[in-house]
Amino acid sequence: LAFEHFCIHAGGRAVLDELQKNLDLTTWHMEPSRMTLHRWGNTSSSSLWYELAYTEAKGRIHRGDRLWQIAFGSGFKCNSAVWKALRPVQAKSPKNPWFDCIDNYPVKVPMC
Repeated sequence: LAFEHFCIHAGGRAVLDELQKNLDLTTWHMEPSRMTLHRWGNTSSSSLWYELAYTEAKGRIHRGDRLWQIAFGSGFKCNSAVWKALRPVQAKSPKNPWFDCIDNYPVKVPMC
């Protein structure tokens, strides 16, 4: 893959399922998006930042890693950004919105 990490707009389960299938992504790649949807719901494009924070809180970002953020709007609206980590990111930061609960994730989300 061209990227180590993905932050995909958590607009709903159907969107995430289709993107996972069409981009051939693993459950691990989709975990930040699915857990953000589980905890915060559809927060529009701000979900990308919760997903990035999740990835950071899990200690997954290493120097040189590439991350693709992609968000969708109504109609044909789509924005994306590619980030490259210039340094490792501290996993346990009290400023991270996942700080108080990251060890409880991932959770199993029912399919119904």
